Amino acid sequence: MRTFDTILPYLKKSYAQITGGIIMLILVDVVQLITPKVMQYAIDNIQARQIDEMGLGLIALLIIGLSLAVMVLRFFWRMLIIGNSHRIEKGLRQDFYNHLLKLSQNFFNKSKTGDLMAHATNDLNSVRMLFGMGLIAAMDIVLMTIASFSFMVSIDLRLTLLAIIPMPILSVTIAYFGKKMHKRFALVQASFSAMSGKIQESISGIRIVKAFGQEKSELAKIDEVGRDYMNQNISMAKIAGFFHPFQGFIIACSMIITLFFGGRAAIGGDITIGGFIAFFQYLGMLVWPMIAIGWIVDMYQRGTASLKRLNEIFGVVPEIDDKLANPNISKLEGNITVKNLSFRYEDELPLIFKDISFCIEAGKTLAIVGPTGCGKTSLIELMVRIYNPPKNSIYIDDNEVHRIPLEVLRRDMVLVPQDIFLFSDSIANNIRLGNPSQPLDAVYEAARIASVYNEIMEFEHKFETMVGERGITLSGGQKQRVAISRALLTDPQILILDDALSAVDTKTERQILERLIEARRGKTTIIIAHRISSIQHADRTIVLTDGVIKERGNHDSLLRSGGIYRDLYEKQRIRARLEDEEAGQ
Repeated sequence: MRTFDTILPYLKKSYAQITGGIIMLILVDVVQLITPKVMQYAIDNIQARQIDEMGLGLIALLIIGLSLAVMVLRFFWRMLIIGNSHRIEKGLRQDFYNHLLKLSQNFFNKSKTGDLMAHATNDLNSVRMLFGMGLIAAMDIVLMTIASFSFMVSIDLRLTLLAIIPMPILSVTIAYFGKKMHKRFALVQASFSAMSGKIQESISGIRIVKAFGQEKSELAKIDEVGRDYMNQNISMAKIAGFFHPFQGFIIACSMIITLFFGGRAAIGGDITIGGFIAFFQYLGMLVWPMIAIGWIVDMYQRGTASLKRLNEIFGVVPEIDDKLANPNISKLEGNITVKNLSFRYEDELPLIFKDISFCIEAGKTLAIVGPTGCGKTSLIELMVRIYNPPKNSIYIDDNEVHRIPLEVLRRDMVLVPQDIFLFSDSIANNIRLGNPSQPLDAVYEAARIASVYNEIMEFEHKFETMVGERGITLSGGQKQRVAISRALLTDPQILILDDALSAVDTKTERQILERLIEARRGKTTIIIAHRISSIQHADRTIVLTDGVIKERGNHDSLLRSGGIYRDLYEKQRIRARLEDEEAGQ
């Protein structure tokens, strides 16, 4: 991908605003270029005693009018060009986030949140500056340089050639320092990403930091990344600290040359006093483009470095897509078939599943049990295509899962994961997440089924209680039940609970499951659980171990078989009896 390919669609879309802004900018420059000529006319006529007070008054009014025109025109080009740069930034940020939403879990497994935040803040800001003030500076450099130079030549060619003698030195300096700025700014942005990620991680884990008394250790880590960011910025500032003053020195040399030789020419009568003053004003106007060259080089190097970083993200192709989807599939019934599924996350990693097969009919309940790390979560993540399963291994309603549009799959198959995430919003809005239009009565009913309604009503603000970032103000069990309420409110054809009741006690778990079975009669449910008591009601249970299905059947048949399932059941029953005895003492 070429550097500017990402931004070109936005520039084409805003062609009218950019064109209008450039026209306004040209008019501003024209008006500014007229002013020295007016001054030259006034001074030369004063010197020649060919103007009266009324003439001076008219010239004064003309200069005031030109100043007002510059003010109005500047307002409009700022509104058009700078305003448009903010719209480009907004659109680019929206597309950046939209692209992130399309990327697979694998991408986020390998990416740091701090890096992505830096892309969405600093990098986008640098791109905005490039196509806002950077665009203005670039246009102004071209227009003012050509126009000022032309007017200077019209006044005195020899003086103009003398005045621009130092300028080639400036061009060489810009070329040399421009490359260095690009490299240094890339390092600054990378350091900012690392610092953002570390601070975000440290604040998110502040409770763990405090619990283990690691404040000093975390402070040292933040100090380290902060020092690196400071050093990279100082390194960047060293270049800018030499480059910009050196520009000023070169410009001052041009001024001195003009003052000396122009002054001699005015004294000798080769040019008029008015012409000399106008020449000096045009040279002053030429100074701005010379300064702006350094500015635009700085912004260009920052903007292109940031754009390249953004392009790296935009260039990531989503692994999960609808390329093979059949648009005629509009709903799921709930039949699930897994055929000869073998899967590994990376080619160099071992197999998680080795040729497993099972099925569940629509409206039935499937339970999946097995030791920690046996692949239970991976299996359901393949079903919902958080990761892509191998072709022809998972079928829903006799449709290969890749053939089902993602919108249909996500709508009709809802997963309640182990790691519950609640947004910093009210409890009601968190429950409504999958179906924002649902009335409060439906929210209440979902909460009742999940056995969390009474606890929520005990809060001061009830369902309008703000849960805090990641649901921090709720207990683990409350978060799980709010998440189950959220899933139930969408009324999916297939509901998957991935150990989603691990943080509640056995009695509450039993109540929830009894209500859930009743509410979901005729719909498919898949439950992953460690407690056998959670899945005794399941129509079918499979036991996963070492990447294969070791046992399958219902609760009674698996107990009779005397295998892994029965062993788990007996151990849990003994543990529960001991806990009851301890509680009674």
